[in-house]
Amino acid sequence: MSGFSKREDAFENKFAFDAEKRFKVEARRNKLLAQWFGNKAKMSADQIAQYAAELIQHDLKKPGDDDVLKKITADLKARGVAVSEAEVRAEMSRCVQIASEQTASEG
Repeated sequence: MSGFSKREDAFENKFAFDAEKRFKVEARRNKLLAQWFGNKAKMSADQIAQYAAELIQHDLKKPGDDDVLKKITADLKARGVAVSEAEVRAEMSRCVQIASEQTASEG
């Protein structure tokens, strides 16, 4: 294997590793957001787990965080919970930080 091929393989492996890590962090963030949402909306544990799965699936449909932000904001409004988009965005930031720390500690 040439030096170029080894370097190319290394870049591909790093890209795959980073993509998997990003997916795990986003999925964990969405579970944490669902917990926060559920507490605000006074949902049961089963309902929260179902919403978490729904949120993860929703996030996979479009890249970026805006779709998740809009979904949570709209879902809270539909349940009569007054929360600003800025508050949801702040919670998303907090949850991604926690999710990053948790996945990093898992090795």
